Amino acid sequence: MASAELRLVRRRIRSVKSTMKITSAMELIAASRIVKAQSRVEAAQPYTNKLVEVINNVGAASGGVSHPLLETRELSHAGILVVTSDRGLAGAYNTNVIRMAEARLIELNNQRVDLRLYTVGKKADSYFRYRGYQIERSFLGVTDTPGYGDARAVANTILNDYAQETVDAVEAFTTRYVSALTQTASLWPLLPIQPPEQAEGDEEAVTVGYSYEPSPEAILDRLLPRYLESSVFGILLEASAAEHASRRRAMKAATENAEELTRILSRQANRARQAEITTEISEIVGGAEALSVG
Repeated sequence: MASAELRLVRRRIRSVKSTMKITSAMELIAASRIVKAQSRVEAAQPYTNKLVEVINNVGAASGGVSHPLLETRELSHAGILVVTSDRGLAGAYNTNVIRMAEARLIELNNQRVDLRLYTVGKKADSYFRYRGYQIERSFLGVTDTPGYGDARAVANTILNDYAQETVDAVEAFTTRYVSALTQTASLWPLLPIQPPEQAEGDEEAVTVGYSYEPSPEAILDRLLPRYLESSVFGILLEASAAEHASRRRAMKAATENAEELTRILSRQANRARQAEITTEISEIVGGAEALSVG
């Protein structure tokens, strides 16, 4: 009996150690990808900052020109973009953003607002399809290392629907990367575009004068879609960094749990082995006594 228990415990120890090797490797991979994702987020910021600067200068020099992408409409058709990962094993990363997006969908549905749902990542796609939501467009295989072309595809989809007045506003639900230890599910308004403002401390920045050809409106027609693409690209990059950070933390916790479980099972194996030895000694002593009596 003790021998069978010992074999079972040792088998579990081997299984846990194999799992621990996998989680440890995944932790190291995620940690290496965090650095790359952070670098990409920082590298994309100058482009967006320059777009903000040019849009501010064009708007100021043209006396506050209006544009369809800047105008707020009465909300009767809403677009919801949900950004999750394509893979799991990232802790509560997907759960938090999906829960927030679903709460917003229920709220808008109660207000009798027509909904169009866009998803990025397999987790959001499978979750909302399983619950019967109609997904207008799904983007898969882009969350690990998103490229600008992926952001352009997402931006063009929602921009076309907005231009055709299929949607009156678009909100993105994503995860912001704060630090390696902190990632927060957040709402990011995409359309209408909020007039970009200069960062704090730039109030004294010199406004650059431009000569317009053909017109400020034509300039904004080109700049605002690029600004939307840049915003979507920033969302995807931050979400990718947050995903890797969440996966690293989840795999680190899993590795530590596996180590603790291995210690517990090792103690059980030792007790089972001691019981087996005791049983063998008792059998030997009992046999010896039987022989001496005989």
